[in-house]
Amino acid sequence: MHRTTTGTALLDQLPPPLPAEQIIALNQPKADLHTSRTYEWNGWAFDVPSGVFMPGWTSRMIHEWLLDGRIEVKGRRYAAMGAGLGVEAVTAGVRGADKIYAIDVHEESVAAAARHYERLVGRGAGGEFTPVVGDLFDGLPQGVQVDVVTFNPPAVSQPVSDDPHVVRNTCVGAPLLERFFAQLAGRDLLAPGGEVFVIASNTADLHTIVRHALEHGFEPEIAHLHDWQDGVLTFLFRLTRATEPTRTTEGASA
Repeated sequence: MHRTTTGTALLDQLPPPLPAEQIIALNQPKADLHTSRTYEWNGWAFDVPSGVFMPGWTSRMIHEWLLDGRIEVKGRRYAAMGAGLGVEAVTAGVRGADKIYAIDVHEESVAAAARHYERLVGRGAGGEFTPVVGDLFDGLPQGVQVDVVTFNPPAVSQPVSDDPHVVRNTCVGAPLLERFFAQLAGRDLLAPGGEVFVIASNTADLHTIVRHALEHGFEPEIAHLHDWQDGVLTFLFRLTRATEPTRTTEGASA
């Protein structure tokens, strides 16, 4: 595929989801989810309460891009969607973000992110930190705008568990992204010149995800493509606001 392809032309370049049995095998949850654990990254230690997920390789890609400035948050308003343990929020605070919104549907994850931010960054040392519990942007006050959003969504296209904690973190699927883009556009959450970074692999329905982005007025490009050499391709998409929503052949824009 051509990594510089953007917009509607990108739809024809994206791979289909892997076979269902391979997706399920690749996304089996770890047995220690409902125990207390610890996590270390970049010299920082995080306590991981029961039910809160440890960051995986795709999350660490976002962390690295935030830390080295490839995703620039310095002096900007930043929303960490699916804040989880709080690594993104801590990194953004260290990097000098002006405002940080740590957003997650899971109350215990938001509480963990807040504790880690206060301990590792400090409310006075970093930017203005706001913990937000809610389904996508539902908990964000009306009128808020942000300059940068990152999201490692639970977009796996096959159910891999009946555990609701695993479902919310792994396999809600592409419909979640449709609501994500609809809220971004409908509430005018992205400031002029803002950027949205979404990471997803071909364990998800990439074509549908990108189509939803186009239909809600976002222009997608591939910021990074990682081949894990096992059939899995991970895409870090960078999205900006287009002038008008795009109508695709599979459906009209919302």
